[in-house]
Amino acid sequence: MEFKLYYQMLKRGWKIILVTTLIAVAISLLISYMITPQYRAVARFIITPSASDVTQPSTVLEGLRTLDNQSVLATYVEVMNSDRVYKDALAFLQLKPEQVGEYSHTSQSVSNSSVMELSVIGPDPSLAARIANSIGNQTINFLRSNNQVLTINFLDAATVPTEPYSPQPMVNAVLALLLGLVGGALLVILREQLLLTLEVFRQSLRIDSDTGVYNKKYFNRRLEDQLFRNPEETLSIGILQLMFFDQDNDVIESYPVAVLQKALRQTTDLLRNELRGNDFISRWDETSFAIMLPNTNSAAAARIFNRIHQSLENNVDIGQFGLNINLRAFIGAAEKEGDISSEDLIENSLSALNIARRDTKTPVYVWETKKDVQASRSTEPA
Repeated sequence: MEFKLYYQMLKRGWKIILVTTLIAVAISLLISYMITPQYRAVARFIITPSASDVTQPSTVLEGLRTLDNQSVLATYVEVMNSDRVYKDALAFLQLKPEQVGEYSHTSQSVSNSSVMELSVIGPDPSLAARIANSIGNQTINFLRSNNQVLTINFLDAATVPTEPYSPQPMVNAVLALLLGLVGGALLVILREQLLLTLEVFRQSLRIDSDTGVYNKKYFNRRLEDQLFRNPEETLSIGILQLMFFDQDNDVIESYPVAVLQKALRQTTDLLRNELRGNDFISRWDETSFAIMLPNTNSAAAARIFNRIHQSLENNVDIGQFGLNINLRAFIGAAEKEGDISSEDLIENSLSALNIARRDTKTPVYVWETKKDVQASRSTEPA
């Protein structure tokens, strides 16, 4: 289920992922072609027991035991990385430190061996190779003068590199592609989460907490928008007022609020079942609902509201409180005609509601601007 949800998010946001990926790749290529290429020259060295006196086996054995000590190899690495050796190497090449400020060098031991590797990185491949070999020579000279048991020599002298060590446009582009895809996907998911949070917040401002339908403020805004966007479309609205009575036919004003909330929610469920998908329900006041019927004239509205009234004649069972509530509903409705404003259309509906409340024999009354139409209790389907 979670996978399908994220898949739908990514599917909706594929354009964001595509744009993010293209931007990442473009930036990567731009940076790769703007920065100065760096070349890496590598020299390799091997450490062996000294062969100055092979006639003395004890000297050779001592060299082998010393070579087996890992701290010796670590010491040689530190010597090769030292400033003293580096300065001697530059002096041999007749270079000053400020002339090679863009170059860096590092050495390390190759695991499980007596081999060392020296790397020099810089913008000039030829100079990088010369510096690497010079550092190697100075290291060999220094260690030979201070250690008679072990000796160090070139295994592979540094050669002039032909391909840049960095940047690598294709490698960087592939990495940027992957990062762009991942970043774009995360951006889409974050965007969807923010939109969902925002929509939940917006809905909380529109929804009446007691009934779960829209509130009066949002109904007025939707009605104004409907009249503005579809001025030629037929439209009817109705105000449905409820009165709640207990078993003794007394108005229940002293019952807990939860009782009324339960009755209102059951009324809401009934309205949703009786109305169409594009009809709009909202809470009007404490015991009233406002209903908007798009593409519905007064005659059709009368039939719909009469059907709703008949459905509401059934009792509402509030099981958790042991109550059986009787409902009495009055409905006033009006059809939009001409360029009537939303305020006037609502006023006509309220006027129709007042007429319905005064005449209990006609609990559903539909107002028209040109003529008043009293809706009979017709059971004819809408």
